[in-house]
Amino acid sequence: MMMQDRLRSSSCRNIALITALSLMLSACAMHWPWKRRPAPPPQPVQQVNIVSDASAPATTILQYWDRNTLLLDLSGAGGEGGANVTPIKALGWPIRLEFRVRPGSIGRLEAVGAQRVVFAVPTQGAPLLLKLAPSAYRADTPQITLRWSAAEDSAH
Repeated sequence: MMMQDRLRSSSCRNIALITALSLMLSACAMHWPWKRRPAPPPQPVQQVNIVSDASAPATTILQYWDRNTLLLDLSGAGGEGGANVTPIKALGWPIRLEFRVRPGSIGRLEAVGAQRVVFAVPTQGAPLLLKLAPSAYRADTPQITLRWSAAEDSAH
């Protein structure tokens, strides 16, 4: 009689343990890490006005926020070109500016605001971000002129 009671309590305990484990696993199934969707791509914004240089082919320059930095995407730019960037009066200049460029499509990027900054772009590699120093433009800077060229020494 004693043996039967032990077997019954043991099997009841096993059933309770299996039930508890099954419930925990089914609850965890709702939160599998691979079920998460990838982060959506950044949404384009209109933080500054960009006018392409009339003497060069028009280049679409998209704008995105990268935390508190305005990213101007120049990855579609190639050859010779330029653009004038002006702040929207109600918004002013963003605190930080950076440019995404694609190595091999341009060799040099020049930004002229309160200061002239020239970036050399490598010929190979993944797209990279070029950060414009905050001292390169001030709140009262009327515009930043961008010029890019395919060769490192061909921009004026």
